[in-house]
Amino acid sequence: MTSGAVGSAGGAVLDHVEFVVADAERSRRFYEGALRPLGMTVVIRVGPERSRTGGTRYGLGRGGYPRIWFHDGETPGTPIHLALATNDRDGVNAFHRAALAAGGTDNGAPGIRERYHPNYYAAFVLDPDGNNIEAVCQVAD
Repeated sequence: MTSGAVGSAGGAVLDHVEFVVADAERSRRFYEGALRPLGMTVVIRVGPERSRTGGTRYGLGRGGYPRIWFHDGETPGTPIHLALATNDRDGVNAFHRAALAAGGTDNGAPGIRERYHPNYYAAFVLDPDGNNIEAVCQVAD
């Protein structure tokens, strides 16, 4: 077992996720606005000349490490559901407002989702490609 690997910390199971979008620049604008309240920013851009697909890749994250990647240059597939954790309900509310302002489509206003459990507070927004992006706080208010 190794320890201290770049990017892997805190017992996280997932290191990063990547998905295809129709237009990387359009998605960059959306995700920069939508994820800013969660402390995430664009960490890296990989131009078409260095990309396997010939498209542009963006990596967003916190602390200089990209956890969410997307790229164009391929045909997008079935939309995904990406849930991002936040430590408080204000973060969920701020994400929802920012994602709508960035051009997302409401897919579930902030609120408790009793069907999951009594403290599951979440909001859902569709990105420009129809991916369901969620911010969730599972801490009791």
